[in-house]
Amino acid sequence: MNILDRYHAMEYGPAPEARNEADAWLAARDFGKALFIGGDWKAAAGGKTFETSEPSSGKLLAKVSDANAADIDAAVSAAAKALPKWSASSGYSRAKVLYAIGRAMQRHQRLFAVLESIDNGKPIRESRDIDVPLAIRHFIHHAGWAQALDRDFPGHKGVGVVGQIIPWNFPLLMLAWKIAPALAAGCTVVLKPAEFTPLTAILFAEICERAGVPKGVVNIVQGGPEAGAAIVNHPGIQKIAFTGSSEVGKIIRKATAGSGKKLSLELGGKSAFIVFEDADLDSAVEGLVDGIWFNQGQVCCAGSRLLVQEGIADALIAKVKTRMSRLRVGSPLDKNTDIGPLVDATQLDRVKGLVAEGARQGAVCWQPDAALPSSGYYHLPTLATGVSPANILAQEEVFGPVLATMTFRNTEEAIELANNTRYGLAASVWSENVNLALHVAPQLKAGVVWVNGTNMFDAACGFGGYRESGFGREGGREGMFEYLSAKLPLGPVIKPATVLAQPAEQSDGDAIDRTAKLFIGGKQVRPDGNYSLAVATAKGKLAGEVGLGSRKDIRDAVSAARACKAWPEATAYNRSQVLYYLAENLSGRAAEFAARLNELTGATPKAARDEVDQSIERLFLYAGLADKFEGRVHQPPARAVTLALHEPVGVVGIVAPDASPLLGLISLVAPALAMGNTVVAVPSERYPLLATDLYQVIEYSDVPAGAINIVTGRTAELAGVLAKHDDVDGLWVFADADTCGKAEAESIGNLKRVWSGNGRSLDWASDEAAGDAFLRRAIEVKNVWVPYGD
Repeated sequence: MNILDRYHAMEYGPAPEARNEADAWLAARDFGKALFIGGDWKAAAGGKTFETSEPSSGKLLAKVSDANAADIDAAVSAAAKALPKWSASSGYSRAKVLYAIGRAMQRHQRLFAVLESIDNGKPIRESRDIDVPLAIRHFIHHAGWAQALDRDFPGHKGVGVVGQIIPWNFPLLMLAWKIAPALAAGCTVVLKPAEFTPLTAILFAEICERAGVPKGVVNIVQGGPEAGAAIVNHPGIQKIAFTGSSEVGKIIRKATAGSGKKLSLELGGKSAFIVFEDADLDSAVEGLVDGIWFNQGQVCCAGSRLLVQEGIADALIAKVKTRMSRLRVGSPLDKNTDIGPLVDATQLDRVKGLVAEGARQGAVCWQPDAALPSSGYYHLPTLATGVSPANILAQEEVFGPVLATMTFRNTEEAIELANNTRYGLAASVWSENVNLALHVAPQLKAGVVWVNGTNMFDAACGFGGYRESGFGREGGREGMFEYLSAKLPLGPVIKPATVLAQPAEQSDGDAIDRTAKLFIGGKQVRPDGNYSLAVATAKGKLAGEVGLGSRKDIRDAVSAARACKAWPEATAYNRSQVLYYLAENLSGRAAEFAARLNELTGATPKAARDEVDQSIERLFLYAGLADKFEGRVHQPPARAVTLALHEPVGVVGIVAPDASPLLGLISLVAPALAMGNTVVAVPSERYPLLATDLYQVIEYSDVPAGAINIVTGRTAELAGVLAKHDDVDGLWVFADADTCGKAEAESIGNLKRVWSGNGRSLDWASDEAAGDAFLRRAIEVKNVWVPYGD
């Protein structure tokens, strides 16, 4: 046998990672006192524990304290007690603590890595080379944000006590993603790890003790659903940050509705991995391995849908099968392992069930001929071909090592297939033509897009999704905003609308009676129900009538807004010109609008004219900002740049207040339009004639049909219809508290972004009721990773 023969005959031998230190740590710790509350280790108040086991063997690792509502209450009290001093401390003081945490984690990073692989089942190469270093990176990166807070976020401060709930797939990394920005912002934290994977969070709490984190600033409570529900519902918590399934995210959205709590949700995904015919296929295959078989596919942004151009489909599938046959399934502590066990028997059963159902629906499921370990929760990597777009494997998040494959003919079909999902977390685009890749990336409904790469993350770059993948961002500048608040100029409490008495008589004057219609798709149209709403003057006389909009009218308006492509596809400069033109044309009728305000609201002529002038000024402001509120370029510590693009939310429903009925409406509609959204607006119920008077201004201001749609009627009823409509992407509601709360609760169908005044109006004339704070609510931030170099 010559050297070449011996080379081809070589096999990988076992290369186990030593676990001695981790076993010693497990043996030495009292997990019956694993709740870290107020800087002390405590047993659960109810005396309960839960078991955590090793996925590779099923062996019991520990019995851990199981927190109940009393424990959560104690943790929130500790966090609230620590909050004033922590939030008042200097940015430098907080930066030192964050840096100390990162350095202490570095000193113990091998222990963290081994514990993570033992408890979660992920291969040691991943926990050692990816999870732990990136967790450390988050603390050190956010030390910088802590010190730069006043400079980079003027007028902002931490939201307060934060409740955080993290999943089992990246236990330490998700902890770092949550805790680091919260501490940098001056918040205090109550964090609940997943029951399957509590160990590295306990070790992290020990690190906090050593790193000098003040008592009560970080509280870590192990527990199950009872503990999670207690965090979500606790009145002493000002923000909830959750990573997990879309189903649980919807429950949390509904539970927090009307509470005024800030909420960020990082949920499930069904990410597309798009390979064009000019791609480097060998590189694409290696990217695919990282995209779907990283962490056994238990990744929310896993590239679980392979979309490949028809001409190269057979060649690519052949390469994928060859590569799959060489993946090593085995012990997570073996450095040669590619795929470890799933986290638990229940997860294994779920994956098996979905694969079986996918096959029943017509998919051909292929697995390499490989033996599985005799114990543990292992599943072979699986390739499903012949998958229809409606197949369960193409639509549902499997959260396992299962890849569904479909083909496309051209770029347009690739984009359509990629967006054919209720999720919108991530996507990968593979092409040697960077022009093609950067043409496709902005058209994908995903919060993160990787060009010729996958699963690239960094603390400097935001991560988060669209649609049912949640809202909010983690990491980067955009992630810091999730833990900060700026005071808006609150106005009076908004009282629920009451049915006003019918005006007794026609207003003075010789005007011909008319009923104002609705404004949908660039046209004035009659309401579907042919009912009208009488509008009274300040003196109780009849000023006119408007159409009484209904569910059908909202549906038509949303359809018109969705069909309007000219506005979101227009350049920012073009949108700026149109908004300037609106201001110009409103200015030409300023006296008429001032007279209407005086007639309807009873405002003095001067106050009425001031509101009109302020409305014109506000249109000017957003016209000027339309092409200036731009994205950023992040520079992660890798051979890549990350383009943080500002994109419109989509179709935005706006429910305007009675207070300052013209200025309030324009202050909400203008920033949404400036960022390229299309709008369905419900104007003031009491003073809708100010909105209907705008129809002609809109009509001769070159606004594309469908960009602005106005439906007059009952505020509470129409707000509810907009909230339930799954083709509305965002909803802004300034109404009474009950209407705002219901709108948030009823938005869970598609997890639309809801911004409400929580029953309070704003001082619309103030400078704080305009500018960047409104524009941020009108955009999604998409991070596009573009690698460079050979």
